[in-house]
Amino acid sequence: MNDRMRIGDVTERAGVTARTVRYYESIGLLPPGEREGRGQHYYTEETLYRLRKIDQLKKLGLSLDEIRDVIDLYFTDPGGIQPKQKVLAILRQHLAEADRKIGALQQFRADLQATIERFERWLEEREP
Repeated sequence: MNDRMRIGDVTERAGVTARTVRYYESIGLLPPGEREGRGQHYYTEETLYRLRKIDQLKKLGLSLDEIRDVIDLYFTDPGGIQPKQKVLAILRQHLAEADRKIGALQQFRADLQATIERFERWLEEREP
């Protein structure tokens, strides 16, 4: 089977746009497609697998920068241990950040509630 695909084939199978493929190439998430003769780019099955892995990692909440740090590991570590360890570390950082934000929001809510109560007492004291 010829696994070389043109950009339209890759985008259709991966569910992304050509613009996304070109952007991912420009930021290093995808290697550039092979060029032939008239400048036509060709892509391989690996490109398709990379696009699908990028989508999976985005769904986990990883940023494109974070994905760039781990994506190659999925294709160089046949056991998959190293990339999963890195993703796990990133997810733990995200959880810690979420907990910090939740704590800040809870404090903000408590401050708002205290301010509302103070205003209500002040208004009650001045009502006829």
